[in-house]
Amino acid sequence: MMIHHHKIIRSFLSLFLLSIGLTLSAQTDSTDLTKYVNPIIGTKGILIYGRTTPFVTPPFGMTQWTPASFNCKIGRPLYNYLWHSIIGFRGSHKPAMCMGDYGWVSLMPVAGSKAKFKTSHHSHYSHKHEISKPYYYSVELNRNTKKKVNVEITSTSRAGLFRIVFPKNTEHNIFTEASQEAGGWIKIDSANREITGWNRDLQSQSISPKLPNFRGYFVIKFNCDITDYGTWVQNIISPKNTLQSGIECGARVTLAADTVMVKIGTSFISIDQARENLQKEIPQWDFDKVEHESLVEWNKYLNRIEIETTDKNEKPILYTGLYHSLLFPRQFSEYGRYYSAFDDKVHNGISYNDYSLWDTYRAEHPLLLFLTPELVPGMIQSLLQMFEEGGYMPKWPNPSYTGIMIGTHADAVVADAVVKGVKGFDLQKAWLACRKDAMVPPDGDSIKWWGDRDPWTSYEARAGLSWYMKLGYVPVDKTAESVANTLEGAYDDFCVAQVAKAVGKTDEYDYLMKRSQNFHNVFNPATGFMAPRFSNGQWSPNTHAGFTEGSPWTYLFCAMQDVPGLVTLLGGPKKFVQKLDMNFKGLHYVHENEPGHHYTYLYDYAGAAWKTQMRVAHYRTVKYRNKPQGLTGDDDCGQMSAWYTFSALGFYPVTPGTDIYAIGTPLYPKATMYFDPNDRNKKFVIVANNISKKNIYVQSVTVNGKKLDTPFLHHSDIINGGEMIFEMGPKPKK
Repeated sequence: MMIHHHKIIRSFLSLFLLSIGLTLSAQTDSTDLTKYVNPIIGTKGILIYGRTTPFVTPPFGMTQWTPASFNCKIGRPLYNYLWHSIIGFRGSHKPAMCMGDYGWVSLMPVAGSKAKFKTSHHSHYSHKHEISKPYYYSVELNRNTKKKVNVEITSTSRAGLFRIVFPKNTEHNIFTEASQEAGGWIKIDSANREITGWNRDLQSQSISPKLPNFRGYFVIKFNCDITDYGTWVQNIISPKNTLQSGIECGARVTLAADTVMVKIGTSFISIDQARENLQKEIPQWDFDKVEHESLVEWNKYLNRIEIETTDKNEKPILYTGLYHSLLFPRQFSEYGRYYSAFDDKVHNGISYNDYSLWDTYRAEHPLLLFLTPELVPGMIQSLLQMFEEGGYMPKWPNPSYTGIMIGTHADAVVADAVVKGVKGFDLQKAWLACRKDAMVPPDGDSIKWWGDRDPWTSYEARAGLSWYMKLGYVPVDKTAESVANTLEGAYDDFCVAQVAKAVGKTDEYDYLMKRSQNFHNVFNPATGFMAPRFSNGQWSPNTHAGFTEGSPWTYLFCAMQDVPGLVTLLGGPKKFVQKLDMNFKGLHYVHENEPGHHYTYLYDYAGAAWKTQMRVAHYRTVKYRNKPQGLTGDDDCGQMSAWYTFSALGFYPVTPGTDIYAIGTPLYPKATMYFDPNDRNKKFVIVANNISKKNIYVQSVTVNGKKLDTPFLHHSDIINGGEMIFEMGPKPKK
């Protein structure tokens, strides 16, 4: 592969700086694990695949930079490995396939004088000449033509830095889109070598409240003179124009140098704040310094899990999974201030956004308790700020309330942190927020249908809560997704009860724990499944009505808050195991979607832990690979990846809101988890003796020398440090 001289210089400088950085920060950055991260994993497919994006960003970066294969929408990602052209390089805020982008900025370099007469451009490229890392991306556009352009990108949390090499003896143009959908404004200032602008683009706006003050602001600076310029709006080109507004508007500049540096500051507060963010984060034109600092930041978190393995694919799968899990929720505050999409105002404080809570409460947020314990309090406090500013904690902010998915699983994230001893957020306020989710129906609840992605009328919160409180279930003739809403509401009741217990609200705890048993009210003994009921108490003849992204099989095992009670409900351990077997053997289980992510671990609760080990090892192998098509389902802000991380380590949080983990089967001969960024001696070591592709069955487990009699582990066993030793073998120990 031919590499441009800038890449060679970059490689040598990075190695030199890395050696210095690792020496200076040996405790937190002992190994460069970014070399195992492949952001391309999960980007290849047609319909059902990971739909991940190769973002260049530090962990939890506010603005994430990526090549764009096409203009994204809700339901369509920005980048697809199957596509062989790029239309721009985007500073994006799109968190997942099913959600939209907002407040973005796009840049596209194009060589040649004819470029100035177009408003959109497609440049071909080959994956052979593409490099993707968490902290760096490069590609050669239009290779083997006279218009070849080399693009390199690195970034900080709120700013991006480009190094672009144009061919000599051509015109060097850069196109900047300000808006595609809701309108924007852009200004060229050639004297100061900059472009400023903003847009109102918010792809989730039809399912969100109106936000008159919402803007995505940007400041673009160039390191060379602007020799020509123009603007466009809806394909109407205005040469020599410096100011433009409207829908589908943008600007073009022609630059004097062959090698151009471009840095872009972003903000949700103002253009001045975007300029301040840029000055604080990228004050100079030092590409290699910014790249190295991002690399060090990634290693700070990746190094909190170290594994030993001889399989060349296992490290790329694990560390790419950690990369995906460390992207969200995104930072939303800007040096002590943040724009809130919940009251449309600017506040003082720390903020995060883009929580895919229906997905991520299951394993992603429990994983962050280990990977980033110092950041978790701020993430929870951000949810409480949204409660203060908008009235409820969100379900799936993007960046404001949306009607996507069901339940109020911020309750689970808060409860899990409370039970596991996290401090640093307002516990009393957390109780008020969780209590409101459980006790106050949303506006118009008894008369609204609450269909998925219905146009915004008011915040949905727990759809059908008024009926649930009256009948003990959500009726199928009154509320959409009624069975799923009942089951997920009952689990959330359990979570809110744990917060009530933490603040000494005994009566509320008892009431909510009793209500958490409401899953019994939608179990139909005649069919043996969770089933829809009418408001008059009768069962609906349409047994598939009332579910969310699934079938009666999908929700049969969803009472995570009381698995022993569910075992009894389904006829006892033997029948429970038989039903689980039918679920898997009948191909009803869909690992690509999150409601069943804990199902493989349920055998632990019915005396058949060896089947958990068999199922976990199977899905670990067939659903996660070191290939562009290596994720088979939407990663959804890191949840698919978090399932893999836990399952590769050997345990899983079946019930967030408790301190218990179900034991599965480890993948590595040795794995070490580090919990204190300043003390590498505080660690939990997982050893798997005799582990191999055949030896997937656990023969015995000891924790700090004490043999476990049941396949369960407590949070304190892990977080207090020590050693867990698995003895593995080729046959089940039943």
